[in-house]
Amino acid sequence: MLTETATRPDTTQIIPPRSGAAFTLNAGQTLTVIDPEGGQVADLLAIARADTHEMLSSGRTLDYAETIYLSTGHKLYSNRSNVLLEIIEDTVGRHDFLLTPCSEATFRLCYDNEPPHRGCHGNLHAALAPWGIAEDAIPVAFNCFMNVPVDGATGRFKVLPPLSKAGDFIRFRAATDLIIALTACSAPASNGGSFKPIHYRVEG
Repeated sequence: MLTETATRPDTTQIIPPRSGAAFTLNAGQTLTVIDPEGGQVADLLAIARADTHEMLSSGRTLDYAETIYLSTGHKLYSNRSNVLLEIIEDTVGRHDFLLTPCSEATFRLCYDNEPPHRGCHGNLHAALAPWGIAEDAIPVAFNCFMNVPVDGATGRFKVLPPLSKAGDFIRFRAATDLIIALTACSAPASNGGSFKPIHYRVEG
């Protein structure tokens, strides 16, 4: 498990399978989240450094975007309707912003044959400990590469393996000074039954 990471610009950082990291991202810098082996989800959370009560909001973002499939050109908003991140490049085009980070309860309720695991929720909380972010404050994360198609007639959805291939990435630009938390997702269904690392790079 990783916690606060001292990220050097232009250096690729590695998040081991089923773990997480947190680091700062300054206004104007870019964050590239990379799936190095393909088929692996990364839960991403953004929090305003000026006031850590302001953080990424699925509801606000989807409301303003008028789509659940966010990609290049879309902006990710906070719970106060301020832009935190903008997607500036995306080689996959399918990500999820509906489902909450997997947690210990997820494994207990949804995976009969899996051993207990604290999941992405626990990894996000641990990584954000240096900033004092309460566990219950963690919202829905932006799930990079997660593939959740929704039936338009019934509203039912499925969690399918990611469409990302080895080397695919999504790149964001920060609109303000942020704390970023990022995981290599721990849920078997999200990752096609396997667990792989996630890479990221901060530039600018």
